[in-house]
Amino acid sequence: MTSMNQNNATTTATAASTATVANKLKTAAVWLAKPALLTVLLALSTMAGAIYLPITPVPITLQTLVLCIIGLTLSWREGVASVVMYLAVGAAGLPVFAGFRGGWAVFVGPTAGFLVGFIFGVAATAALKRVFDVALDAMMPERSFKKTFVRFCTYAVASVIGTIVIYAFGIFGQSLLTGMPLSTAAATLIIFMIGDLIKAFVASAACSGLYNALNKKRA
Repeated sequence: MTSMNQNNATTTATAASTATVANKLKTAAVWLAKPALLTVLLALSTMAGAIYLPITPVPITLQTLVLCIIGLTLSWREGVASVVMYLAVGAAGLPVFAGFRGGWAVFVGPTAGFLVGFIFGVAATAALKRVFDVALDAMMPERSFKKTFVRFCTYAVASVIGTIVIYAFGIFGQSLLTGMPLSTAAATLIIFMIGDLIKAFVASAACSGLYNALNKKRA
């Protein structure tokens, strides 16, 4: 009888342990689902339609648009995980960088600073967006057009700051790796900055609208 009770206890403990592991794996899979999806979107936006200008080795892509969307839809941890997955896939050799390039050589090229800046830019956007959301919901609990507009403005601020962070890393990296003066590197990227600021506003409009739509359904 004692032996049977011990066997039952062992079986129960094993089942509980298996269930715990399964739940942890399920939680991890759910947590990684959105970052993985946006990682794919980031890779596709980078590979599709990269345009090179003669004044700079940095191509025009839709990267910053997707990076703003990542920062505005994920937590900073999820956002960083998404970008790190993208960089890891590229470092492994898959052609997910601009110009269908991949491998470690990209990380010592003129765009290396931007790639590193992606991590910090997305983290900054996501962290600021979270702070703004909490503050806005506390100050304006009601639903109104004014609140929707203010949310768009706060998202735009978060996106622009995140974009500035990316450019800070990018300009420094380009100067360091090419020997170009910082002022010259910044001057060659002005045309990109204007386009990326527009992308930041587009992403902010889309994500603030999506936020309101999702919350209306939950109400």
